[in-house]
Amino acid sequence: MNLTYKEQVDRKNIEKIRELQKELPAFTAEFFRAMEIRKSTNTRKNYAYDLGTFFYFLKQSNPFFAKKDLKTLPLSDLDKILPSDIEEYLSFLQYYERDGVIYRNQEEGKARKLAALNTFYSYYYKKELIHTNPPALVDVPRIKEKNIIRLEPNEVAELLDEVDSGENLTKKQQESHERTRIRDLAIITLLLGTGIRVSECVGLDLSDIDFDNGAMRVIRKGGNEDLVYFGEEVEDALMQYMEYRSTLSPAPGHENALFISLKNTRLTTRSVERLVKKYASLVTTVKKITPHKLRSTFGTTLYQETGDIYLVADTLGHKNVDTTRKHYAAMNENRKRMAAKTVRLREK
Repeated sequence: MNLTYKEQVDRKNIEKIRELQKELPAFTAEFFRAMEIRKSTNTRKNYAYDLGTFFYFLKQSNPFFAKKDLKTLPLSDLDKILPSDIEEYLSFLQYYERDGVIYRNQEEGKARKLAALNTFYSYYYKKELIHTNPPALVDVPRIKEKNIIRLEPNEVAELLDEVDSGENLTKKQQESHERTRIRDLAIITLLLGTGIRVSECVGLDLSDIDFDNGAMRVIRKGGNEDLVYFGEEVEDALMQYMEYRSTLSPAPGHENALFISLKNTRLTTRSVERLVKKYASLVTTVKKITPHKLRSTFGTTLYQETGDIYLVADTLGHKNVDTTRKHYAAMNENRKRMAAKTVRLREK
């Protein structure tokens, strides 16, 4: 029986979680079991990574924990941690070395790790298994607002032309381009024309595409299913690729995958990121274009055309419209400025 893409990802995540848990205190097993019904496997995997970093910090920087065996650490020792220790942890995250690898975290990374620690502590605190919750007493790092990086309409057209022709690629790149042109064009057209995430793109199966209704079934972040509609340009690109896809012989276990690599396996998110970077570098060297920036390009265009933030949120698969509003707030300000200039009180 072939597993779906989501089932394959979940299985890999669960295997990784179990591996990471071996390095954590035994009492954390209860926390991870409780999270199974609330959080996706990917979120739980991130929790395992983040908790591993936290306990590594304690071993390296806190004298009380330095000589302790983490695996046999009692739950009650969590009450030994003070808010000042959490603040020191956030400072530690700025730059540290572990197993010969250097890690850096900006404010966004620190905020995410603090949130994970807060969830961890809150679980035991609410059950009255510990008496303190120091992460809840620490201010969340202030994340700087970032400008939306997106492609202008002329850049979108240039990007698609580059993917189609491949004339500005290196000779080595052009060799593989002959075999990937139709696939790459379908992928970038799909990302630009629907705004789906790269993980949603590579997770598509052949059976997810419904040409009769111009729609496709995607597995959203968090594991929920959603129906995403596409226009004529996306339909044309997908139909051309489907014809080419029928000539391929996927490797065992990858028969259902829509997008196939040159190795006849399901295309990975990393592969899509690389191909987007390859083509985008031919269009602009100033903007760092990633699959997520293609998603931003779609969202920006849709908001400019409709002015409907709820439609944008729903189409992009945002659970909370505030997430969408935060990203497109600057655009809304520009629309309000335009409105102010449009209204004339007296003729000049």
